[in-house]
Amino acid sequence: MVRRIKITEEELIRLLSNREEKGIEILYDNYSAALYGVIHRIVQQDEIAEDVLQETFLKIWNNFGQYDSAKGRLFSWMINIARNASIDKVRSKEFVNRNKNQNIEKAVFSAGEDLQSGFNPETIGIKKMVQELEPEYRQVIELLFFGGYSQSAAAEKLNIPLGTVKTRSRAALQKLKNYFERI
Repeated sequence: MVRRIKITEEELIRLLSNREEKGIEILYDNYSAALYGVIHRIVQQDEIAEDVLQETFLKIWNNFGQYDSAKGRLFSWMINIARNASIDKVRSKEFVNRNKNQNIEKAVFSAGEDLQSGFNPETIGIKKMVQELEPEYRQVIELLFFGGYSQSAAAEKLNIPLGTVKTRSRAALQKLKNYFERI
């Protein structure tokens, strides 16, 4: 069972800014399941997802000085780090070659596995909120955040300009942010 420590975001930011180990411990206890879920949805392999999660926490710890609360919430910043690390892993030569060389028994076994993870967007209603967005915004968000697509890959898949993907994702995230602020 994961222990969760109640702490305000401001206090957690203070601990991390002061490079106190207690801060990273609390961060891990409170957010590792959610970050793992985001990572696992993209890489879809338990062992690799665990490695990327570890890399993500190292990046958070080592680059915490770059976090700017004026630009967004801590959780959003961490999700972006996890998502980018996952996409980098999936695009890596090592990952591509490993998947090409996967033996047939493992491929058949993994195709039948239930890919449940610690992060379920439904627990906080994100999927429902995304479904309520206008179709052009919903498509972009689903590809970028639930499908693990890069912005350029999403533009290619949707056959729209990259700038349009960026504008729609920014507008959709603002709509979701406004919804959260009303709650």
